[in-house]
Amino acid sequence: MSLPVLAGIGDEAGPELADQVAAIAALEWDAIELRTVGGTAIADLDDRAFDLVAATLAERGLHTVCVDSRIGDWSSTITGDFGRDLEELRTLGPRCAALGTRYVRIMSYPNGGLADAEWERRVLRRVRELAARAEQHGLVLLHENCAGWAGANAKHALDLLAEADSPALRLLFDTGNGVAYGYSGLAMLTELVEHVAHVHIKDGADGLFGPAWTIPGQGDAQVAACLELLAANGYQGALSIEPHLNLVPHSDGGGTGSADGFIAAGLALESLLFDADR
Repeated sequence: MSLPVLAGIGDEAGPELADQVAAIAALEWDAIELRTVGGTAIADLDDRAFDLVAATLAERGLHTVCVDSRIGDWSSTITGDFGRDLEELRTLGPRCAALGTRYVRIMSYPNGGLADAEWERRVLRRVRELAARAEQHGLVLLHENCAGWAGANAKHALDLLAEADSPALRLLFDTGNGVAYGYSGLAMLTELVEHVAHVHIKDGADGLFGPAWTIPGQGDAQVAACLELLAANGYQGALSIEPHLNLVPHSDGGGTGSADGFIAAGLALESLLFDADR
């Protein structure tokens, strides 16, 4: 069995593009996922800086598997400015085309003090509109099981897909997010696997002050079992490491990416895949 496409969220290896490219090269991979470069979100880079990113990746032969937007993520709430999200999506349309990817990661908006029913109503309305706009831009939105209304609930995720009713909305499954949000990731994946188009790989266990992140296979996220389930269901997307060993973007302080931790996580993922193939 051949390995799936292996990638990693670049800024987990370091803030600058050179750090990110070097870590991917050390793993001998040819794919990367982009979130920030130099601490700046891809949509916020000026044109010259973005063109340099795209040119550098093309020169190195690196394919971009996904761009991680801030749409609906932990930095926003459902009562925030929707216009900001629409503008980010508009900007990412041509930028994703230049990078050779259609995939844009989104989440489904943390609550902003609304009653649950109103929160749900607004999320469904926004994501329906986002999916319609994404389809016009030739993009596919990937909703992650992270922050927001549908993040930790398989039924909500399925309801989100049904409400949008669009080929421009699929699911992104992160193996480690159940550790952070208190649910079984494997159980969630079992319900959602046929709708998953992209996968983040991380692992961890409950710690004294929140999740204690580890390299894949050393925590409680059942990463190996998730990989087996994906393979059994014919998953053909990328596996992208987001180890959080040194960088946790939504935590106090955040940290800075580490090439050593990133590479260790990548090698651990390869070992899990090799063991599964024996």
